[in-house]
Amino acid sequence: MQLTRFDRWLREKFVYELHILTLRPPESIPAGIRAVDLPDAPGKRYKHLFIAASSEAADELIRQLKENNQMFTAQIVDREAWYVPFIAPKEKSVTWWLFSVVVISTSVFFALLYLKSLVEDPEFRKNFMEALELLKG
Repeated sequence: MQLTRFDRWLREKFVYELHILTLRPPESIPAGIRAVDLPDAPGKRYKHLFIAASSEAADELIRQLKENNQMFTAQIVDREAWYVPFIAPKEKSVTWWLFSVVVISTSVFFALLYLKSLVEDPEFRKNFMEALELLKG
């Protein structure tokens, strides 16, 4: 399903985080960046991982890495948080899901309200019981 602007904003703000991998650490790490040392493993090209939760902090680190001519790569990944599946379900729009829940809930509420008024109406109950007697034979 197509994502709305609200869905994209939710994902950018609360779901996505940017992983920046470098060979060597930068001179200084901007605020909002978490540094993780990667274990030495054969075939691993990068040794340091920097995780940015906001795009502003990531832009500052990338600008600093470019100024120092450091080699880096960046990946956008989903956060490991309990709320991620709720606000960003895979290939689904949370906006349309909420909209459908509201419409269905409202419809069910008014349908139950109508049924309650029918059950409380003595004329309807009398006609309904007569119809049941006719069906029974």
